[in-house]
Amino acid sequence: MPVSIEKRLHDLRMLARSVAERSYTPYSHRPTGVVLLLSDGQWAPGVRVESASFSLTIPALVNAFTTAVAAGRPDVEAVVQSRPFSAGERAFMAHPPVGAFDLVAEDAFVIREVAKLSEDYGPLAPFLDAAPPESPEVGVRLAHEVAGRAFIPASHFPVGCVLELGDGRLIPGVNVEHPDWSRILCAERNALGTAVSYGLPDLRNMYLSCPKDPQGSPCGACRQLLVEQAPELSVWMDRGEALPEVAAPNGLLPGSFTGRALQPPGSAHLEA
Repeated sequence: MPVSIEKRLHDLRMLARSVAERSYTPYSHRPTGVVLLLSDGQWAPGVRVESASFSLTIPALVNAFTTAVAAGRPDVEAVVQSRPFSAGERAFMAHPPVGAFDLVAEDAFVIREVAKLSEDYGPLAPFLDAAPPESPEVGVRLAHEVAGRAFIPASHFPVGCVLELGDGRLIPGVNVEHPDWSRILCAERNALGTAVSYGLPDLRNMYLSCPKDPQGSPCGACRQLLVEQAPELSVWMDRGEALPEVAAPNGLLPGSFTGRALQPPGSAHLEA
């Protein structure tokens, strides 16, 4: 392996281990971080986000790739994790949403036929280049536009999401599919995962649009993660020509499972 790639991978390992500290792992206490290096030297993070419903946990690897897809950045050169990849994670990398990669170390994949990785590092800003929506109608229109970034080779059913922070910045989310449907991530969890990966608090509004189904609403998996990660959020759902419909996560999933009995006393969200 060229020395230039060895050096880049060492730097990316350090980043991945630092990013892992943002993981939300109150059940396993096993934080994991992933860094995707893009062709211009920017990098996108992904962290493990656990759910009280364990099977809904967002793996760091999936989190990172869905962030890149939602940001419109398919130009991934390298994928580095804070620990060795498991067999399941290697299976995911056999058919990633973007690119074709070779395993070059137990914790690193590199895009095929690349001779030298980008050297000038800087975090990818995952935000939309748009002003805070002046109304829910504007917000769902933005989500409708974002849906065009969805990676949906199987369902052909795009979903767009825009997550608004308290400071007005907007995080996009789209549904990202995989041949193994257990590894698919919906738009809502995509945006939530990005917020956790970047350590972004104060989630205020979420705008959703299902262009092919004006009556669409979050699936059960997304409702569970919304309750856990953003219980105070206002979720605005596109209703086509009618006004957007709004709901709180607890209203979308009354009687949700909290998992409190599964967490040791003092367990808390890990922050960067």
